[in-house]
Amino acid sequence: MERGHVARVVVADDEPVVRWSLRTGVESSGEFHVVAEAADGEEALEAVRAHLPDVLLLDTRMPRLNGVRTTAALHAEAAAEAGEGDVGAGAVAGPVGIIVMTALGLDAEVEQALVLGADGFLRKDASREELLAALRAVRDGDAVLPAEVLQRVLGAVPAPGAAARRQARDRLAELPPREAGLLALVARGLTNREIGERLGLDEETVAGRVGLLLAELGAANRLQLALLAHAAGPEGG
Repeated sequence: MERGHVARVVVADDEPVVRWSLRTGVESSGEFHVVAEAADGEEALEAVRAHLPDVLLLDTRMPRLNGVRTTAALHAEAAAEAGEGDVGAGAVAGPVGIIVMTALGLDAEVEQALVLGADGFLRKDASREELLAALRAVRDGDAVLPAEVLQRVLGAVPAPGAAARRQARDRLAELPPREAGLLALVARGLTNREIGERLGLDEETVAGRVGLLLAELGAANRLQLALLAHAAGPEGG
């Protein structure tokens, strides 16, 4: 993203007061602009198609389509546009970054949305600073899930069968050692800054390398990289 670019955001929540609060928080720093609001999942899909936002703030519980089904629909559309067809969880989730929101914290619906390609989640009572930090992370391709949350999501994913594990290992087999090491750090939930401190690199360089790794493996986001590494399992396992 070019320096000085004001990122475009769609806010989807069935409560007008919540949408107003989120809009106020989103636009408070001047880095983000709300280009559309949506009161349900169908409206959220229409808004994404019409406005091509950088980030979608998506309530998990809405009329017509909830956050999980909306995430799945965006996932399917993006995969179809990429010519991949219906390839299931782990495929490209599209250019829009998705942050799912909930009043209850991390629950089964949030976990489903994350596995389907959402980039992170926020509680609705998150502070303005937490909201902006999540938006910046998604905008910049950085980690938006704390490491402990990532591990909980991975723990909720069913163990892959032999065929799925073999397929995941085949996808990772051609990675050079440097990229394999980077994948291992991403899969642990480390941020670009934390990875840079371990590897002696600046954050911009790490972000570039993570971006190349995403493209090479056809992953939508860092969570998808972690899911792929989780499916492959430890070497020799």
